[in-house]
Amino acid sequence: MPSERPSVRGVSGVGRYAGAAPPTRVQVSINPNDGSKKEEVEEGGCRSWFRKMCPCCCEPQASNSYDITNKVEVMEGEIAQPFMMTFPLVEQSFFLCVRAVDLLSSQSGQNRTEHHTDAYHGDELVLRRGQAFQIQLELSRPYNQDTDSMHLDLKTGPLPIVSKGTHIIVPLVDDLEDDRWEAKIVEQIGNTVKLSVNSTPKAVVGVYALSVTTCSAKGGDVTVHEAGKKVVMLFNPWCEDDSVFLDDDDERNEYVLNDTGRIYYGTEKQIGARTWNFGQFQEGILEACLFLLEKSEIAPAGRWDPINVVRVISAMINAQDDYGVLIGNWSGDYSDGTSPAAWSSSVDILKQYHEADGTPVAYGQCWVFSGVTNTVLRCLGIPARSVTNFQSAHDTDVSLTTDVYLDEEMEPINHLNKDSVWNFHVWNDCWMARPDLPPGHGGWQAVDSTPQETSQGTFRCGPASVNAIRAGQVFLKYDTPFVFAEVNSDKIYWQRNLDGTFAQIYSEKKAVGHFISTKAVGSDERADITKLYKHSEDSEEERISVETASRYGSKPDTYSVALAEDVKVEVTMDGEGPHMGADAHLSIKVKNLSSSPRSTALHSQASVMYYTGVLKGTVKKETLTIHLLADEEKTIDWVLPYQLYQDQLVDQAAMMLTLSGRVSETQQVLAHQTTFRLRTPDLEPVGDAQVGKEMSAKISFTNPLPRTLQGVVIRVEGLGLQKGHKVVVGDVGANSTVRVTEHFVPTQPGLKKLVVSLDCKQMSQVHGVADILVLEA
Repeated sequence: MPSERPSVRGVSGVGRYAGAAPPTRVQVSINPNDGSKKEEVEEGGCRSWFRKMCPCCCEPQASNSYDITNKVEVMEGEIAQPFMMTFPLVEQSFFLCVRAVDLLSSQSGQNRTEHHTDAYHGDELVLRRGQAFQIQLELSRPYNQDTDSMHLDLKTGPLPIVSKGTHIIVPLVDDLEDDRWEAKIVEQIGNTVKLSVNSTPKAVVGVYALSVTTCSAKGGDVTVHEAGKKVVMLFNPWCEDDSVFLDDDDERNEYVLNDTGRIYYGTEKQIGARTWNFGQFQEGILEACLFLLEKSEIAPAGRWDPINVVRVISAMINAQDDYGVLIGNWSGDYSDGTSPAAWSSSVDILKQYHEADGTPVAYGQCWVFSGVTNTVLRCLGIPARSVTNFQSAHDTDVSLTTDVYLDEEMEPINHLNKDSVWNFHVWNDCWMARPDLPPGHGGWQAVDSTPQETSQGTFRCGPASVNAIRAGQVFLKYDTPFVFAEVNSDKIYWQRNLDGTFAQIYSEKKAVGHFISTKAVGSDERADITKLYKHSEDSEEERISVETASRYGSKPDTYSVALAEDVKVEVTMDGEGPHMGADAHLSIKVKNLSSSPRSTALHSQASVMYYTGVLKGTVKKETLTIHLLADEEKTIDWVLPYQLYQDQLVDQAAMMLTLSGRVSETQQVLAHQTTFRLRTPDLEPVGDAQVGKEMSAKISFTNPLPRTLQGVVIRVEGLGLQKGHKVVVGDVGANSTVRVTEHFVPTQPGLKKLVVSLDCKQMSQVHGVADILVLEA
């Protein structure tokens, strides 16, 4: 009804009323950019009103380069009155734009709670990568998936680029998949839609600007709406595909979420402890940590990799050469700053540094550097802890020994005695995979921000694999030799001869690396982690590590060189290797290539390993005594019983066997590492096919474990055969067999592959493939 039409009044008096006079004519001038003559069309008053009320939805088409100017004229001789439209009204529902973006970022909301970021101060959207989050959009009208399109843009850094991962285009999809950026509408009520957004586990860490781009396909109008708040992306120890993944809830609570801790000091006989406030969730600390990243040498595109980030953080915490956070001072004079002993918190230090726009804070010593490093790493989502080493060596010449020089009269030569042993020294461990190193070297990595020696020209140290340090594999990056010397170097005494040369006169094998300590998980007790950094003193494994390391130092002849290297060790397996659910059998072959007898004590250690190379834990250790006659080869059957690993396996059932020993007659060091996977049974799909003709394939699977598999799902896919889909099987009893028959119609001729995989909590990486020859119709 006419009376139900809305009354709109403006300076032109446009509207519609019963009994209105003939319409006022509204003239719209369209001026082509190319300067050609004007064309005049008439536009209805409602359209003109809508343009003024919602300009974002009424922008000119991108494909039309006209400048449009509204020119309202009352024709001469007529009275300005409401009018009937003389130009067809374009429906308002045609245009789509975003009116508001709600990042659902409240501290107690679903996003922050599910991402374990609810403890961070403030209401910014703080997320962990590799995990879905939700946002809500208010649109100008309901979204129509048939005619409308929408995507998100996330940008970080000064020059966002798609190829570098700093400009992310997030498409709208029907179904979300893991390990990719994408969004899905999960709720739509009127003009409001809620999106679930996936991020990748390798996303760049930092601050993102978010915008939403909408397009009405019918007219091609594109609008971009900038979200008012920023998005902060952090590392995610809860995400299995993030390289900082830590699979123990108690350890995550301790090494990521705990904002207080204990740092140990003193001497090995008088160990003291002080409480330290890391305060990673306090107001302003997240901003300070992100500021530190921005100020560092690392480009935004490199901030996806925790190895890069940790290495840069170790440099930026000290101010030695890059105007980092803390100035080191061991002089005893702290009159123009704060004494290192006066600090008990990282919060004031980081705030002061940030508020002063990067002016270094005075002063720090090792425990202060460690406390601040711990705060920054935990704040960014990298599991970390402070570690104290008592009787900590400082090797200055990469000799991998702590050297003491004496003159002919046995007096110290002070200008040569640069190496030292500190009563204690504090650094950090951080947890991550190390894909840049051989398997088995992920897990805890040592990182030290105290400025002692330069690494690649900068005062920094790490990340150095703790497993590599323990094994003496100092040739593995980063700065492994320095940390090895801190915890396991021998103290070597050298005396000057009359001709000016030096001879080794004595060595202390237990001088450094005692009571390596950190706060225990879930309590304020001290945990001794010395065994993670070094083998037991006086053990053959510890001596092998020391001598292995020394060969890569500046004094490789410090220890006696093997008289011969004529014993070889090799590990083999039958067929495709051991199967899950049964005892694992490997063969250790030891061969004597000499014409004399040889004997050795061969130490073996089997550990469960993640596919990323991180070792979870040791499941078996033993020592094998082997005697070989001249030119003899022996094969030892090494067995890992099922009972030892059944409750320890992780994804892909990977294991590592480490062997080490020394040949008694020649002092030759034997060392060997082998990784293997406990084989899961392959699926066996079979069948023949013809294009357009229905066929079937039988899939069988036998549970090899003596226990029930729960929630078994089979996935089937074959290009040219059928689309991928899931078959929910449910529970499969111990040693039971499952048979599934698939029916489908091939669409393409040729040799095709039907790929089948099985997944459940107790077993992964079960797969099979069948070659199916599809004949022409």
